[in-house]
Amino acid sequence: MTLSTPGRTLLVAHQPGAYPTIGDALAEAPDGAVIVIADGTYPETIDLTDRRVTLAAADGATVVVDGSGVDWPVLRATGGSVVLQGIGLLAGGAAIAVDDTALTAQRCTIAGGRGPAISIRGAAAFAVTECAIAGAEQGVVIEGTPGRLADTTIQDVAGDGIVVSLGADPVIRDCTVTGCGLRGMYVYQYGRPVVEGCVVSRTGDEGISVANHGAPVLRRCTVRDTRGVGIAFAPGCGGAVEGCRVENTAAPGISLADGATATVTTGEDAGRSAGGDQALDALLADLDTMIGLPGVKSEVRALVDELQVNDWRRRAGLSVGPASHHLIFAGAPGTGKTTVARIYGKLLKALGVLPRGEFHEVARRDLVGQYVGHTAEKTASVFEESIGGVLFIDEAYTLSRSAASGGDFGQEAIDTLVKMMEDRRDEIAVIVAGYTGEMIEFLSANPGLASRFGKTVEFENYTPNELLGIIGRMVSAGDYELDRAADPVLVDYFARIADDPNFGNARDARRLFEGVRKAQSQRLRLLGRMPTVEELRGLLVDDVLAAIAR
Repeated sequence: MTLSTPGRTLLVAHQPGAYPTIGDALAEAPDGAVIVIADGTYPETIDLTDRRVTLAAADGATVVVDGSGVDWPVLRATGGSVVLQGIGLLAGGAAIAVDDTALTAQRCTIAGGRGPAISIRGAAAFAVTECAIAGAEQGVVIEGTPGRLADTTIQDVAGDGIVVSLGADPVIRDCTVTGCGLRGMYVYQYGRPVVEGCVVSRTGDEGISVANHGAPVLRRCTVRDTRGVGIAFAPGCGGAVEGCRVENTAAPGISLADGATATVTTGEDAGRSAGGDQALDALLADLDTMIGLPGVKSEVRALVDELQVNDWRRRAGLSVGPASHHLIFAGAPGTGKTTVARIYGKLLKALGVLPRGEFHEVARRDLVGQYVGHTAEKTASVFEESIGGVLFIDEAYTLSRSAASGGDFGQEAIDTLVKMMEDRRDEIAVIVAGYTGEMIEFLSANPGLASRFGKTVEFENYTPNELLGIIGRMVSAGDYELDRAADPVLVDYFARIADDPNFGNARDARRLFEGVRKAQSQRLRLLGRMPTVEELRGLLVDDVLAAIAR
């Protein structure tokens, strides 16, 4: 019998008995392995798919992974999770490019590159802390991803320092962005970052630019010495500027175009505003722009109406009955549950119901411990961290005894949640999500569980035409053009897979879009010449058919 070694550590070094390259170590590393890299320069690139691995510089070592001689990423990852600790990267193309990968980068340095130093896409949360980026084409590009960028310096980049788009809502804290050819920070395509304590300086254009329905919250930031306006909001953009300083920039320091709904507050009260009616209207408009989900939108608006009226009654001295902010989101994966939960939290903040409205997504592994008593401690800790915002428990049914192994520990998490949800019901919104049938089973796990939730919101599967619309948004966001002759092909494909038990709705649409992009790339590489701009943007029916056939 062969036993695997969990948490195995492998050494990469220029010495006998060690792995000579990182690639050699990865080829033999089990999931969860830690690869310790000794002092030296390693001329190689790394490509990972659905791997869980840590790459860490040995104590006191200076480690450089040198991919400067190629035009693809030094580290590329799809799925899984990657932790980088104390690693230096020299890039020819992008340095780090991850898609649906839980990336953690600590104390890393990145230099050079004809592309983003760090590109993060997908739904997996990330954490980039105490890193230094210099000499890249762009600094950090965040698309549709939650996470944290903190204590990081980005300098001397040819384009934008930080880009946030496709509805991403990361926290960006205590970062320095200086020496950018374009903008220090660019928020667009519904980006919703919270930016705190950052310094932006020496930019060739605006210090912080917000466009295409972006809505950042900028708190206690400093923008100075920019060739363009310090902070600029385009029409249709929202968010808030709270206690920020703008010095030595083009006039005006802060620009709000006609139709922008951002609020600007200064002084001691900065950051305490609930956003008022403008913020509420902007958030409801964001909800309306989501494709499909008519029933969900109606339910959320009804909840907002009730909360607004309760606030008016309270101000008028009238009685207000008890209200629960806890909800059940029932439906298949990829139907927008996470996105709506984020908006719901921000709506509660705009209404003054919750002080922060921040979104904390967890799963079974974040709540359930390894021994009796450990689970209650983990669950209580997660709950306390989420006070003032939204605690979103995805696939919550895995906590019930009948739905998961180690059920007693899962039951302990449920029992702890039931008590805390009642004791702190006015300080937090707990949203549990999962398949409709399994959620019914989950509610039976504790006699008081069902009564803690005020409402169940049903998320229906997207129709084929709605999925076509979702693909269309991905195409536009990626600066592509899709041949309209592909529309019936896509609709027919989504209609065929809709009955599959594993149908992933928008997730399948995202997966197909990535497949179409790859098919286009393979087709263009065979041209034997540099493609034209039109060819680079064009996605053909043949690309769609190739992606479907895979």
